[in-house]
Amino acid sequence: MKGKTSIITGAGSGIGAAIAKLFAEQGMNVVVSDIDLKSANKITKQITNKGGKAIALEADISKPAECEYLVKETLKKYKRLDVAVNNAGIGGAQKPVGEYPIDEWQKVIEINLSGVFYGMHYQIPAMLKNKGGAIINMASILGQVGAVNSSGYVAAKHGVVGLTQNAALEYAKKKIRVNAVGPGYIKTPLLTDNLEKEQLDAIKELHPIGRLGKPQEVAELVLWLASEKASFVTGAYYNIDGGYLAR
Repeated sequence: MKGKTSIITGAGSGIGAAIAKLFAEQGMNVVVSDIDLKSANKITKQITNKGGKAIALEADISKPAECEYLVKETLKKYKRLDVAVNNAGIGGAQKPVGEYPIDEWQKVIEINLSGVFYGMHYQIPAMLKNKGGAIINMASILGQVGAVNSSGYVAAKHGVVGLTQNAALEYAKKKIRVNAVGPGYIKTPLLTDNLEKEQLDAIKELHPIGRLGKPQEVAELVLWLASEKASFVTGAYYNIDGGYLAR
């Protein structure tokens, strides 16, 4: 992986930050993208302080122009794009379908699904210039099953899995591999900052392994999918969920 260049969205914290740090440890050039530039700068500094190569870029992936900007700035700095991890996302409202706020639905779909499409729309042409690459889209266990009061998130993540499969078919012969990862409940700020201890304890029990996942564990799977060790893997969905979907 040394010398290759990657873009990671939502890399200012949680899973994205863990992926950025692991990629940098492998010798990759890392573009740490986040809507919160302060968080992106913090992760970038942690990487460069350890001798890694990284830059921070602010971007709102729900806006096509900003996804294009990310790729253009990456090419300007590092001259190539080899790996993209479309990780940024939000949880959205917690309401049944008949009460789900329309503006919240539009926001969740625009970020969690359209944002992945916009990302790939600009990432793929850049990868074609160096005759190949790898894209990993962050879905969820809820890209396979439903969850009460989470229709926006569930619909978006199901869409990410389908979009991943479609892009994989379209670019397989052009040596761009596209895969999706489906984490279970991972111990990140998105989860811990929004739930009480009792809720977190209840969620732990949904995982047969008996705990929440760690961002680093998801990062290891993403690294494998990005590497040549996964050279025959495309169009796949890999859940990493402590047995959640096996119940």
